[in-house]
Amino acid sequence: MELGVFSLTDISPDSDDTAASRTDDIISYGVLAEQRGLDVYGIGEHHTRAFAVSSPAVMHAAIARATSKITLTTTSTILTVLDPVRLYQDFATLDLISHGRAEIGAGRSAFAEPFALFGENMAEYDELFAEKLDLLLRLRDEEQVTWSGRYRPALDAAEANPRHEGDLSIWVAVGGTPSSAVRAGRLGLPMVLGLIGGTIDHAKRLIDLYRAAGRDAGHSDEKLKVGITSHFYVGETHEKALEDFYPYYHRYLSPETNGGRGFYVDRPQMMQLAARRGALMVGGPAQVAEKILDLKSELGVDRFLGQVDLGGMPSQMVRDSIQLFGDTVAPAVRHVLAR
Repeated sequence: MELGVFSLTDISPDSDDTAASRTDDIISYGVLAEQRGLDVYGIGEHHTRAFAVSSPAVMHAAIARATSKITLTTTSTILTVLDPVRLYQDFATLDLISHGRAEIGAGRSAFAEPFALFGENMAEYDELFAEKLDLLLRLRDEEQVTWSGRYRPALDAAEANPRHEGDLSIWVAVGGTPSSAVRAGRLGLPMVLGLIGGTIDHAKRLIDLYRAAGRDAGHSDEKLKVGITSHFYVGETHEKALEDFYPYYHRYLSPETNGGRGFYVDRPQMMQLAARRGALMVGGPAQVAEKILDLKSELGVDRFLGQVDLGGMPSQMVRDSIQLFGDTVAPAVRHVLAR
């Protein structure tokens, strides 16, 4: 089971963070994640000034030169508004820079702003995603691509440059939409599922749909990989972790932070989400390890990524959480799985 962390790169309006300071921190978290023995580091993509990163490939290129092992993924790339040719070229270049460690997590986006910025019709976002994913896969898998579609000019024996060095894994990022899980299964692509509310039973329904669709399409179980992402924090003790994390979690989700689109969460609600089967991966090392092992035993998950910084969390708090995850939680999880 792969273990890692990721940043969606939010810049809290109630903190001293800037795009420059967040950029430095996000790069340093990726380097630290490798130093502490984690397997994967992810960076999100957004196109408003409430976030620091609009180009994860550029950020990961900086991390790639300071690391040698950790997989560099996206959580997620907004494929609906991007040109698949340019996207492929950026990540093929990152794959060369990182010597085969680049990945793409392709998503549709829950925000309207990127569609306005890039001139795409949000009412057609599912059609956009399906067509662009098809082209992206063709570019990855074929030396020359002849292709036509509705949303970009046709290609005739096109050779996208450069060619990637590794497998250039492409995951499908899924929120809570059953049709998205089914599409990923039919294509035989790995699926990463955002679990930010409810319990692991909610995730099981989508994972079951994904695997059933994949098997019906003739794909092997080994090919149908599943990742889970969740809000995340590891503290020295369970009680202290919950106490320290709550103010940032409350701020991160609140409508004031999210232009009216968020919601308020109180302490009892957070405590419920942080309970044994809840979606929130926050607690002491033993509690977090136990919940990650539940994901493996009950859902057969192949990868877990924790959103390690949010709501203006101080950088030292984030670093301490990554260190506890790598030094204490990850070895405990691996020890149990090895048995």
